[in-house]
Amino acid sequence: MAHSAVGVIFTNIQDKNIPELSSLRTMASIPFAGRYRLIDFALSNLVNAGITTVGIVTRNNYQSLLDHLGSGKEWDLARKDGGIILLSPYSNETDAPYKNRLEALKGITGFLQRRKEDYVVLYDGDGVARLDIEDVVRFHEESHADFTLVYKEMDSVESHYYITLSADETGRINSLMINPRTDGKSKLNLYINVMVVSREFLINIIQDAVQSGYSSFGRDILSRNVESMRIFGYKFNGYYAGITSLPRYFKYSMEMLDKNVRDELFGARDIYTKVRDSAPSKYIDGAAVKNSLISDGCIIEGTVENSILFRGVKVGKGSVVRNSVLMQETVVGSSVQMDCVITDKNVVIRDRRHLAGCAELPYFVAKGKIL
Repeated sequence: MAHSAVGVIFTNIQDKNIPELSSLRTMASIPFAGRYRLIDFALSNLVNAGITTVGIVTRNNYQSLLDHLGSGKEWDLARKDGGIILLSPYSNETDAPYKNRLEALKGITGFLQRRKEDYVVLYDGDGVARLDIEDVVRFHEESHADFTLVYKEMDSVESHYYITLSADETGRINSLMINPRTDGKSKLNLYINVMVVSREFLINIIQDAVQSGYSSFGRDILSRNVESMRIFGYKFNGYYAGITSLPRYFKYSMEMLDKNVRDELFGARDIYTKVRDSAPSKYIDGAAVKNSLISDGCIIEGTVENSILFRGVKVGKGSVVRNSVLMQETVVGSSVQMDCVITDKNVVIRDRRHLAGCAELPYFVAKGKIL
């Protein structure tokens, strides 16, 4: 696989889905499950398939992403030839950053032309899954497909932009719809924003799209050419969490407390992330922790139940934190009550505060806020 495919990760394409967490960072750098970022899952799946060159397409608010990626050594991508390659959001023809996926692809055409691999794996940084990319590329090659779209059967979707599809018994897609109305009862074959395409074919498609004045990759290229192109669907049956809204982020975060889900997601193949040398968490006399994920460097004096605490979180004496996600360096004072709360990084909750939301609408505290 190492010489047959190159990866491309779009880090900002899905930012509109969860503005609460992506206003100061890219979608791909949103923290998840205590110690990871969303991009870790895309990078790990690519690396586990032997792909050693990954282009990272950024647009704005990417300082947090760059800090996380560093040299790429955690994913074995600190290489002289290949490795992680940061791609500019600007094309050669304009000073403005790209507005959509097609413009982003146009801007990285030079990168694609310089590569020698046969295939390109296009990957958005908005999903959590352990996906066998090697098997997807093999399916694409054996099907003689022009495009292979990875999809999963889902009950519902919450997103400003999504694609559903239907395929025949061979996997060839015969119907592809963008943002269709749904009855909320039928199963949906939802495209999960992972695609495989021949590198040379993709370059030609981009050039033709530019000459034709197209503006949408999904509508003008995929949907328009379902009958004329060989577009196939690869059905993914494993665990998938699509981070399409703040309630969905909360829902899938809470699912990480289920051991069966964790075993499926982090089991057979490793999910890599940036390693930090932090002190072990400290539990003061009287602390009580139940069914929670506690990262390094936390100090807990109160009660924590059914919650996820990122690195360096402090929970004061007499405080009760339930069903909540507290990101890095959150400080919870004494005698605080919290239920269904999400705090971004460096939040301070003063003594005797009561914060509560619900699963459908968790209470969110923005980065750096003091309550």
